[in-house]
Amino acid sequence: MIYWIIIIILLPFIFILISHLKSKAQQKKKLTEIKERWGKPIITSRNFKPISTYLTAYGGSSGISADTATDLDIDSVFEFIDRTNSKPGQQYLYKQLNSPQISEAYFETLEQRIGNVTVDKELREAAELKLSELGNNDAYYLPELFKKPHHSMFPAIGNFYISIAPFLIIGVAFSLFIVPNQFMLLLLLILMIANVVIHYSNKTQMLNYTHSLPQLLVLFKVSNWLKNHNLLRDNENTRLSMVNMGKLKNSLNYITLQNKAAIDPTDIYYLVTEWLKMFLLIEPLVFIKSITKVNKYLSDIKVVYEAVAEVDVAISIQSVRDGAAHYCKPQLTTGNTHIIIKNLYHPLIENCVSNSIAIDNTQGILVTGSNMSGKTTFIRAIAINALLSQTINTSFATVYQAPPLKIFTSIDMTDDLGDNKSYFQAEALAVKNIVAQTIASKPINSLVIIDEIFRGTNTIERIAAAKAVLSYFIHNQSFVFVSTHDLELAELLGSDYKVFSFEEVIGDDRLVFDYKIKEGLLKNRNGIAVLKGVGFPESIIDEANKVSSQLREKYNLKLPL
Repeated sequence: MIYWIIIIILLPFIFILISHLKSKAQQKKKLTEIKERWGKPIITSRNFKPISTYLTAYGGSSGISADTATDLDIDSVFEFIDRTNSKPGQQYLYKQLNSPQISEAYFETLEQRIGNVTVDKELREAAELKLSELGNNDAYYLPELFKKPHHSMFPAIGNFYISIAPFLIIGVAFSLFIVPNQFMLLLLLILMIANVVIHYSNKTQMLNYTHSLPQLLVLFKVSNWLKNHNLLRDNENTRLSMVNMGKLKNSLNYITLQNKAAIDPTDIYYLVTEWLKMFLLIEPLVFIKSITKVNKYLSDIKVVYEAVAEVDVAISIQSVRDGAAHYCKPQLTTGNTHIIIKNLYHPLIENCVSNSIAIDNTQGILVTGSNMSGKTTFIRAIAINALLSQTINTSFATVYQAPPLKIFTSIDMTDDLGDNKSYFQAEALAVKNIVAQTIASKPINSLVIIDEIFRGTNTIERIAAAKAVLSYFIHNQSFVFVSTHDLELAELLGSDYKVFSFEEVIGDDRLVFDYKIKEGLLKNRNGIAVLKGVGFPESIIDEANKVSSQLREKYNLKLPL
């Protein structure tokens, strides 16, 4: 008998020890993963709906447009730079990526934070491990908790009854033990039935809160750890907000405890707690009191959320830098009238060929070249690097010098059949919006990126309209990169635009691209050579060469030797 008593006494300690060892093993595995993935993109599926909730709530007016986000494939760019460990960090990084900055103070603070959290490798890895505690999907809903005040789902009389329900049940039950009474027994049954109905009729509505509220406690614990290791931003506002969040601990501790019990519904502990929650209305009571406190400290929760997320984002940026083929910290100077970029490449293209370019706001860049030669990739890389320079203070180049810019693009155009718009109408509206936005963005300079301008209409009107629009951008001192197949544009635009080309060479009846940008108009005749190589009739080839020679003479193009 005594052995059984000893076993029963030791069982809780055995379970605690097993749980502790299991937790340690999981942490060790997680730490190994953190070390192995440093400097590499995290390949995993991402749900952008919850990721974007913080951007949706706090996007502000500085964000890039939806069209530009689509043109740059912003979600793919995010997947590449997202090395965060927590859901708040992931949400905060996504918001920052969509919100270019122009303040020098912002970039100085960002660099200080990156240096602070990455100077000690072991501490940085420990911080990543701690931040991963906020990796549960429930943490996605933290912005929903602090973006607006919450209202009780119960009427005033319901709140009052819920607040006294535990005392009523306990009081009536206790009175039955002292003096058995049929009336009190009936009252107890009525109260229990009423409480069960209230409990289950509102359980679904409270589910979002009972899953997201425990994340506040995790957020508080992670922020405390970061603070104790001097990784959290240290100012009076953050310190006060953490003190205020601490006042939520008791309520949040209970919700966390009951959520852990709910993990295994076959556990006797779960059954006991579920009965108590039903009959004493503990869940609605905790909900009412927690929401009241959450409403009181909404701004404090947001401050702590952002402080923790900033640490995660800083670590993520350094991981991106350490994994890059090469990168630089941009030189962003207000009032600068030049953009100078050396050895720029598109970060999402493996082994991407790098190119250099210089531009000022009195002369645009016209980029020509055949399809697949690299011109669209190049102008898109310009826009992506401008965006990354003004968000994560990182450019995939060896030199990036520019003023702060507003970025406007028109690259991936489609028909809008739902609104009965043709391709050209959609294109014209997109360019019109850019024209309006470049005016509205003053005194900040604009970076305008357009791929194949006005390709949706006939040649004469396309060239005429393109010339007028492109001249307008330069006269308004925008930085402009435009790709085109229309060689006539170069002649019409004159000194307003400098012309660059991507060329290819013919080899084995196929085109070979070097993806290097070269100054001047396209000189090769590879298009006709390909036609000949694939077996077009000689009469077609002769006619094409004849017309090509006439056009080259018109535009003063010399054939390569």
